[in-house]
Amino acid sequence: MKKLLFQFDTDIYPAVFDTVVAYDGGADHVIGYGNVSPDNCRGLVEGAIFTRAPKDKKNTAIFVGGSDMNAGQALFTAVQSHFFSGFQVSVMLDSNGSNTTAAAAVAKLATSGTLAGKKAVVLAGTGPVGQRAAAMLAQEGAQVTLTARQYERAASVCAAMKARFGVELTPLEAFDNEARAAAIEDAQIVLATGAAGVKLLDVEHWQHNKTIELMADANATPPLGIGGMDMLDKGQERHGKIVWGAIGFGSLKLALHRACIAKLFEESQLVLDAENIFALAKTMA
Repeated sequence: MKKLLFQFDTDIYPAVFDTVVAYDGGADHVIGYGNVSPDNCRGLVEGAIFTRAPKDKKNTAIFVGGSDMNAGQALFTAVQSHFFSGFQVSVMLDSNGSNTTAAAAVAKLATSGTLAGKKAVVLAGTGPVGQRAAAMLAQEGAQVTLTARQYERAASVCAAMKARFGVELTPLEAFDNEARAAAIEDAQIVLATGAAGVKLLDVEHWQHNKTIELMADANATPPLGIGGMDMLDKGQERHGKIVWGAIGFGSLKLALHRACIAKLFEESQLVLDAENIFALAKTMA
């Protein structure tokens, strides 16, 4: 029986990236739908859950994606609200790579040093990856500060992560590179999760910092988020710090994403969100 993955995207067009990884993860067919929302997903969900016998439902799965984390979370919840006993399929949330990218970055940082009890700063952390990475770092015992150009935006995200994960994050306004340099002065861990092609720090902002132990940058589009790093950095030392570039931990992100897709077809009741995706990442790192 064919393994069918239905890709529900909150954007107009289903992400090509997610489609490619879905095939590489073992799906026989990937059927993508764009502009899916809590209001219009019911018919799609019912088509997925009513068409195969209970023993065969593991061969159907749903992937929720898109660029908007809040929209993805709402859709993910709505999809599951249409399940009932004997009529559900496995489902995964990874809006804009939020869970898999964040899990891979934090898991790789954890292989390079201790996270618990350390001060971590997530720069430009209001996007999907930054939000989830900040929560994961906090769950590992780090004291996490999340920066944004506007304090209100940082505070809103921190409140959302507390509501979702029960973690305490500290919001901080850091409008420019100088402010972000001040934000990391006494940090041991720095993770940059800004928009593609936006530099958040210059090399002089961190190379002489004596407190920083671990750094990672999720941006693979020049200029990189952290100047003086390389996207290929893979746990190597630069200026006395262990650093991870986007491609350096990206191999784990892709392997993790593929592994999650494969798991969707092992049973019909699996729900993959941040917690279990991160747990899997730690075993693979």
